[in-house]
Amino acid sequence: MATANTTRSFLQAVATEEVATPLRHVQMEGLVILKIIKHCKDHSPSLVTGQLLGLDVGSTLEVTNCFPFPMREEDEEIEADGANYQLEMMRCLREVNVDNNTVGWYQSTLLGSYQTVELIETFMNYQENIRRCVCIIYDPSRADQGVLALKALKLSDSFMELYRSNNFTGEKLREKNLSWVDIFEEIPIKVSNSALISAFMTELEPETPVTQCDYDRLQLSTSSLMERNMEFLIECMDDLSVEQQKLQFHYRSLSRQQAQQQAWLQKRRSENATRRAAGEEPLPEEDPANPIFKPLPEPSRLESFLITNQISNYCNQINGVAGQSFNRLYLMKALHDE
Repeated sequence: MATANTTRSFLQAVATEEVATPLRHVQMEGLVILKIIKHCKDHSPSLVTGQLLGLDVGSTLEVTNCFPFPMREEDEEIEADGANYQLEMMRCLREVNVDNNTVGWYQSTLLGSYQTVELIETFMNYQENIRRCVCIIYDPSRADQGVLALKALKLSDSFMELYRSNNFTGEKLREKNLSWVDIFEEIPIKVSNSALISAFMTELEPETPVTQCDYDRLQLSTSSLMERNMEFLIECMDDLSVEQQKLQFHYRSLSRQQAQQQAWLQKRRSENATRRAAGEEPLPEEDPANPIFKPLPEPSRLESFLITNQISNYCNQINGVAGQSFNRLYLMKALHDE
């Protein structure tokens, strides 16, 4: 009886483990964030990437360490050297008893322009070996505005299922009820420090409450950042217009094909009526060999979805910069009136 209860409880435990716990938070150590910021800032405006190491514990993904990737080149030998470098780094970390489990990667971006097909392909490659992984995006260009532009992203399950089928037609998207906002999911980030590091940071706090960095935040000029965001936004609008033109051309071709099919069908029916009157066998009303009956492939909506996501991101950044500018202007006006 005890053996049966033990077997039953073990099976229940296995069934419980098979149910995947949704990812709720990404817990990052402060030292990891500082490493990411330093790596991205030192090589800005070039884009860099690195590996994230840590543990997958329940609904929290703990990021306890990271290391940078070498600057990638197109040469295959250099790419092979980069892969060997990653394996060697993880072996060295394992020898010194440091977490060496891969939980994702980080990469830098310029004004939030990270939503690309390459990012999705990298996610899919990681998902083949890692059940849950995240990508940490850091934008060093926004650090001058006093913004820690750090976010953790993952692909939604519904989008990954659709991406594996490689079918981004309008009918399939409506069937899955998938829109452009359902591609990425942003996971909240929690910063964790040990008690020793927190005490050390307290000792390092300056006695003066105001620093030069605080004064820099009061600068009224944000024209350069606003201008670059607007330039990128206009480029995205042009790209979206090109994608819409592809869809319009497809629907025009589809309408033209349907008109040709109807004309061919009417002609065939008239021929069959004549053949029946003459006592001959009618011809089939469908001819698969005829080019007008071949289905026209519908262009993929993935690129337009990514561009729409990027446009939304630029609009949010412009809104944030404009809001901060108005706050500073109102502050200066109040000080001037006094």
